Amino acid sequence: MSAGTLVVLFLALLVLYIIAKTAVVVPQQSAYVVERLGKYSDTLNAGFHILLPFVDTIRYRHSLKETAIDIPEQVCITRDNVQVAVDGILYLKVLNPERASYGISDFHFALSQLAQTTLRSEIGKIELDRTFEERTNINIQVVNELDKASESWGVKVLRYEIKNITPPKGVLDAMEKQMRAEREKRALILTSEGERDAAINQAEGEKQQVIKASEAKKQQQINEADGAAAAILAIAQATAEGLRKVAETIQVPGGQEAVQLRVAEQYITKFGELAKTNNTLILPASVSDVGSMIAVAMNAIRQTTPSAQGKS
Repeated sequence: MSAGTLVVLFLALLVLYIIAKTAVVVPQQSAYVVERLGKYSDTLNAGFHILLPFVDTIRYRHSLKETAIDIPEQVCITRDNVQVAVDGILYLKVLNPERASYGISDFHFALSQLAQTTLRSEIGKIELDRTFEERTNINIQVVNELDKASESWGVKVLRYEIKNITPPKGVLDAMEKQMRAEREKRALILTSEGERDAAINQAEGEKQQVIKASEAKKQQQINEADGAAAAILAIAQATAEGLRKVAETIQVPGGQEAVQLRVAEQYITKFGELAKTNNTLILPASVSDVGSMIAVAMNAIRQTTPSAQGKS
């Protein structure tokens, strides 16, 4: 191979190398920080860019996507002096590539360490029993503290999430016993409340039953009294009507004779019944004088007839 060919080949390789160093294609959601002679020059966004050969250099490459950083597990001490192992995950995004390049040497490491120290501080403010229910508040406090520090680094902390809170085994056993005792207590309370409600309902039912029975008895007595009063009134009205009819009948022709006959029949009938039902028979002094007995009865009838007519 001749010297001229070697020179042409060398020049071709040099051109390709210069093109490779000067022509840059930046991917979407990425940013390249360019230095010119060791000093910050520009930030290249997505697209095609031409650099000055041997003058411009791409020093930092940043992804503008949201990034998740795993925060290693660490031991934290709660307010009531209980050690718990806590780990989490941090979500962040680069907003200013220049600050992210020159504001701090490694913002991933810095944010990870700051998240651990802030988490230990927040866990130390609350008791063990509240660590599980205060996870959201702890996450918010961690994000607020990291966001203050990362603002000068051109990085935005979006979220922080606690993944696990693991107390020691002895504390877990004690918590399990406490929860079991609490569940048994609630079960006993519910059982006693159920028995109490059942007794109250039964007593209330018996009370209502007694009230209903007394009301029914009262109504029955009222109805019976009303019925008896109505019966007495009906009998009295019927008796009065009968007496009035008898008085009216006596005044018609032949009425006196009919009454005398009826009195004689009743006298003889009752006297005969008395003789049948008793072994000892008491005879009146004038037993043979039936006519005198009838005359006495008729005299009484005549005396009552005018008053009966007057009332009618």
